[in-house]
Amino acid sequence: MDLLEYQGKQLFAKHDVPVPRGRHAATVDEAVEAAEDIGYPCVIKAQVAIGKRGKAGGIKVAENRDQAREHAEAILGMDIRGFTVHELWVEEASDIADEHYASIILDRGEKKLLAMYSRIGGMDVEEMAEKDPSALIRSHIEPNEDFGSDHAERIATDAQVEDDIRSQVADLLQQLHEVVWAEDATLIEVNPLIVTADRDVVALDSKMTIDNNALFRHEDLAELKDVSAEDPLEAKAKEKGLTYVRLDGNIGILANGAGLCMSTLDVVAQAGGEPANFLDAGGGSKAEVIVEALDVITSDPNVSAILFNIFGGITRCDEIAKGIVEASQQIELKVPLVVRLDGTNSEEGLRILDEANLPDLDLEKTMLGAAEKVVELANA
Repeated sequence: MDLLEYQGKQLFAKHDVPVPRGRHAATVDEAVEAAEDIGYPCVIKAQVAIGKRGKAGGIKVAENRDQAREHAEAILGMDIRGFTVHELWVEEASDIADEHYASIILDRGEKKLLAMYSRIGGMDVEEMAEKDPSALIRSHIEPNEDFGSDHAERIATDAQVEDDIRSQVADLLQQLHEVVWAEDATLIEVNPLIVTADRDVVALDSKMTIDNNALFRHEDLAELKDVSAEDPLEAKAKEKGLTYVRLDGNIGILANGAGLCMSTLDVVAQAGGEPANFLDAGGGSKAEVIVEALDVITSDPNVSAILFNIFGGITRCDEIAKGIVEASQQIELKVPLVVRLDGTNSEEGLRILDEANLPDLDLEKTMLGAAEKVVELANA
């Protein structure tokens, strides 16, 4: 679960990470009230789960009450790279002398936390590494060892942090590590981490991802989920209990089992097609599940053909076939279907589909044959 900037900063403050004073606002009047309380100059910041807000006009400095209202009116409702702004963070302006970068992420390949630091902040980490790979210091944190001050100081030293702020940087890295463990975060990124004119080190931004599987330990965090940022089809599928991920292609995919579904995506790509989704109907799928799955897939206007790839074990192919027939009676299926059934009750399933005599339905015996057929129909 990705947190908004202000949510991450509130967690930072909880764990003594230095952040500028700020207030949340959901309306123009609340933003003006917050600005009056914080004082001028202050910064009006769009709260969306996407970067480069400043370049899109989502971060503005207000020098007085009129500007605070003007900026809040302009930013609320703004579309920033597909995300609509519903919330603001009003923050005291910072006197920035320098910009650094700090992060702690879960390195899944190494199964360890990875701390990263650079004296070059304010840009994407990929751009930073490309510009000067040696400027980004990386250091793994062993899971069975404390992230002590010596380790944190070594990172700051390797990053060539100035002597007068090195201990502050080391302290901040340790505080971020505490946030990771206490809040079950898989990513924390501060870009920029600023050095003020008074030589204070402050987290000016916050990007944080919380492990969804740990939310049962954090009821307060679960309530923070930004539902408006969810893809509407993914949200619809979740309500129906379906495992669905929307992709960029035009071929709808339904399979039973995550492994088979992933293989189906690969074979469709091999055949020259572009999958529009990942949808795992799961083992033992009943007819009603297939109806709901088709309802989700056909709600994507980009879908021009659909592939069913079913290998019956616990799942019965006759139930899949019944679901397809029922869906054709309940949903207007405007796109062709390609169905491959194999395994438990496959002969009965094929008989049901044959007798239903559905228009625009093709039956294929092999996965590759089904993939090639659906690509042909999708591109017709």
